[in-house]
Amino acid sequence: MSPDPRWSGTLGDVTTPTETDPRNAGPSPVAGVPRRPVDLFVGVAGLLLLAAVLIAVRVATGPGQAADTEGLRALIPSSLLFLVALGANLFILLLFCVSALRALFLRRLRDLARSSAAGVAAYGLASLVNAALAALVGSGGPTLSGTPGEVFTSASLGYVAAAIAVARTLPHGLPRVRAWLWGATATATVSAVLAGVTSFLALLVTVLVGLACGALALYAVGTRAAPTDLVRSSHEELARFGMPADLINPAGHDHDGNPRFLADLTDGSVVELSVLSSENTSGFWRRLRDLLFLRGPVAPRMLYGVRRRAEHAALMGQSMRSTGAHTPRVLAVGELSPGTVLLVREVVAERSFDTLTPEEITDQLADRCWHMLGNLRRHRLAHGDLSGDTLGLTGDGGLVLTGVDRGTVAAPQLRLSLDSAALVTLLALRIGERRAVDSAVRALGVNGTAALLPFLQPAGLPYAQRARLRADRGLLARMREHIVTLAPEAPAAPARLERMRPRTVVSVVVVTVVGFVLLNQLTGVDFATIVGADLSWSVAALVMATVCMVAAAMVLIGFVPLRLPWWRTVLVQYAGSFVRIAAPAGLGSIAINSRFVVKAGASTSLALSAVGLSQVVGFLVHVPLLLVCAYLTGTSYWTGFTPSPTVVLVCLAATVAIGAVLLQPRMRRAVGERVRPYLSGVLPRLLDTLQSPGGLILGLGGTLLLTIGFVLCLHFSVLAFTHPGEEVSLVAVAVVFLAGNAVGSAAPTPGGLGAVEAALIGGLTAVAGIPAAVALPAVLLFRLLTFWLPVLPGWAAFSYLQRREAI
Repeated sequence: MSPDPRWSGTLGDVTTPTETDPRNAGPSPVAGVPRRPVDLFVGVAGLLLLAAVLIAVRVATGPGQAADTEGLRALIPSSLLFLVALGANLFILLLFCVSALRALFLRRLRDLARSSAAGVAAYGLASLVNAALAALVGSGGPTLSGTPGEVFTSASLGYVAAAIAVARTLPHGLPRVRAWLWGATATATVSAVLAGVTSFLALLVTVLVGLACGALALYAVGTRAAPTDLVRSSHEELARFGMPADLINPAGHDHDGNPRFLADLTDGSVVELSVLSSENTSGFWRRLRDLLFLRGPVAPRMLYGVRRRAEHAALMGQSMRSTGAHTPRVLAVGELSPGTVLLVREVVAERSFDTLTPEEITDQLADRCWHMLGNLRRHRLAHGDLSGDTLGLTGDGGLVLTGVDRGTVAAPQLRLSLDSAALVTLLALRIGERRAVDSAVRALGVNGTAALLPFLQPAGLPYAQRARLRADRGLLARMREHIVTLAPEAPAAPARLERMRPRTVVSVVVVTVVGFVLLNQLTGVDFATIVGADLSWSVAALVMATVCMVAAAMVLIGFVPLRLPWWRTVLVQYAGSFVRIAAPAGLGSIAINSRFVVKAGASTSLALSAVGLSQVVGFLVHVPLLLVCAYLTGTSYWTGFTPSPTVVLVCLAATVAIGAVLLQPRMRRAVGERVRPYLSGVLPRLLDTLQSPGGLILGLGGTLLLTIGFVLCLHFSVLAFTHPGEEVSLVAVAVVFLAGNAVGSAAPTPGGLGAVEAALIGGLTAVAGIPAAVALPAVLLFRLLTFWLPVLPGWAAFSYLQRREAI
């Protein structure tokens, strides 16, 4: 008989079966080249640790420091060490050749390519590390003793790193070769350390290079070709179980990406086959994301071994059936090959809830669902994946549960409550929130249903339901409102299911980027020149930098029609100073201000139009001031603001992009649809502002005060380093700031780093006639007060506003 693909123990779409005879079984529908995400993790982690070691070497060592290696060299005669190391190196080369010849003889070209790529990459990266250490520390550094031309290489041992990488990527069928390779590698490494031609730090670098390159080669090239004889192996395994099959038909994949088959047994029955492979990584990244972001009781189980997964599936199936729940029974568990397990289940004829019409899901059926879940709760069994795909009806109207592999025995109360929340959400998606909540009240009572209120949030629901809720984002809110009407004293605060929220990850990333940018910018800066600044003028410059924050708050309050608290708006400007250090010029402040206005109660369109209006007004004030100040200086000094090649390339690329958009109607429409929400409300917002004199005065006054504050801050920074009696033109300094700020706004670096400093220093020397010895420390002081100093209070303000959910 030819089985119907609808009769399956796992719900969901399946492919049309294709009859396969065991005597001429073709390839099975399995993914091409398996890659394990853990290899990618190991490789990336190794590279990050390697970078950390290099940074530590740069910070902790200096040129001219030499390592004391004479003590190690005196332990064993150098001639003996030379012979041992030479033998170990030759043995490593011999093992390389043996493994390569074996791969060629067996036509395993992927194994050869993987090992070769790992070895070459490790040796090349080790050479780059040697060059980097030589540049950072110098040839006399503690990790660079020895010369590359000798038996031992300098710093990191290139051939040792290559040997580690190759040993890491050898196929499973070479245990002796792998053991000998590790032994020879260890011998060569110990000899190098005892000879004093390398250090323990260099040894750490070598191991990191080898492991990282080996793991990345495993992920990039893949481990081995996917098996193509699953059908034939399944026939043999079923015959061993006493269940010989006539036909085995492919039936797609289950929710975890495992290949599924339907087998017609010789006795006329049909069973479902699931092939669990250690190389199947479908859904791994999603489960890993949930594991990182969700707390322990809520996070999904991560069963890495296929045997553990098969054992857990059998355990959950038996435990569910012991409560009276109807779930496909596990008939047998076998092994097709190392790392590949066959799971045999009975086939249950059923229809999933997703295929039922709302009229078919009666109140009696909903009550039966709650009764079945109540039995599981009493036995402390959690399903963990209740959705329209895993709950269904049999042909005689009975309920059936599938997808129990992700369940939990001896489940904590939190998981049991999440199952109840998942069921009421599933019913709400199919029959509406009112009928779903009413069914929960009939089963759990008003208080029991009210206890589910903290768990009605996307973080605690199965992934399939989260995906369906994107089409109706207000469903959970309507369910909560209906429950509150039934139980006004219900706990309204949501349960803390997330280990860390996405905004926490963003904060960590921003802090990390800020730290690296800060270290990169401040490395090599001689702060001794700033120490000699005049204290009074420095304090005046600091006051002007603080005034700029207040002025920026005035601008936002003036152009936003809502009442914004002064103190919190000033904190938002400091938070913007923190964010802008890791974002292109201007974008960080715009994003923070827009988010703050939205949280204050404005609509997204109103917030974007208000912030956009402040940017437009700032531009309209900036350009006339620049022209007027340039005219007052009596000369044109545009040649002093030559942008860097990067800025020129960015401008050219932007010009080409704008031209392409304007010339292509389709691109013009696409860009217009994206930009229109940001600009469409600027003109109406401007007209509304003109009708509010107070807001208009506050906004324009804040814009002028912001520019004047920056100009005076730069002016006072210059005066802090000039000799008493020297004249510095305020108008010339204004021209320098306004033009330099424009150059910095076009720079692709965060906050215009590099471009602003170069433009200001060049402008002060060319326009204002200030010596470079004064211009350099003056610009450093100005940027320290206006860019770097607000970072620390900005971080505190950012964290405070996040805790208060103000941004």
